[in-house]
Amino acid sequence: MFEKKVIIRRIKKFAIITVAALLYGIATSLLSDPNNLAPGGFTGIAIVLNKIWNIGAGMWFMIFNIPVLILAIWQFGIKFTISTIYATAMVSLFTDLLANYCQAFQVNDMILGATFGGTLMAVSMGMIFKQKATTGGSDIIIKLLRKRFPHIKTGMLFFITDVVIVIMAGIVLEDIKVTLYSLISVMVTSYVLDLVLYGRDEAKLLYIISDRPDIITKRLLEELDIGATHIYGQGAYTGNDKKVILAGIKKRLSPMAEEIVREEDPEAFMIVTSATEIFGEGYKSYFDERI
Repeated sequence: MFEKKVIIRRIKKFAIITVAALLYGIATSLLSDPNNLAPGGFTGIAIVLNKIWNIGAGMWFMIFNIPVLILAIWQFGIKFTISTIYATAMVSLFTDLLANYCQAFQVNDMILGATFGGTLMAVSMGMIFKQKATTGGSDIIIKLLRKRFPHIKTGMLFFITDVVIVIMAGIVLEDIKVTLYSLISVMVTSYVLDLVLYGRDEAKLLYIISDRPDIITKRLLEELDIGATHIYGQGAYTGNDKKVILAGIKKRLSPMAEEIVREEDPEAFMIVTSATEIFGEGYKSYFDERI
């Protein structure tokens, strides 16, 4: 029974990687490449080189990935790298197949290529990352950098490295317009990738100082189903002891929490600040692997 579950999980994993690789191929062959957009990473380098030596962007992508995949085996082990090798091979295959046999569906519009190409690429990369694999190339380098700089989100690291590649591509292609549209694609990819990987983490942190802390806390717990903590403080001017309500709350619930406070104590002192990440029950797990 256990082996059956493992097999099903692996089939599901590689099925998701296959679908993601197809999306990546569509983004590259039907949206980015027809508009000469270099979206950064090894894909951007492959597109540029394919304009110079036409052997297929997918083939160039695979060639550049060989030494990086060897590095991945050394750093992350063969178990991780098998999934990455498969993802890299599928991306290369779909990129060249779509370029050769689906030319009628190519989109020759730089704005659409930059926005939809960047979005589709980010979604496919996020899907592959969530399966604990990468598309090879700069993805592996980014994963190594994440080990060294875990406080920097994946999308930001991609943005930094991709900007350098896009500028180099602009110099080679001698077209400033292409460079600028490529930068748009990179920014879209960076933003959407963080959205896919981390979701909308933004939450609100409430500090509520009121003469009616118990009734406000009761309503927050019952009506919004959120946790709250009482912090005991003292008014600097009056010297009176105070219960301060501390509550981490999802952004969409913040207006309802503020309304509860307003209804129960219009004179309450309330501080609302942003929390970029919250760990614990109802939010992220401490034990989830940082992607």
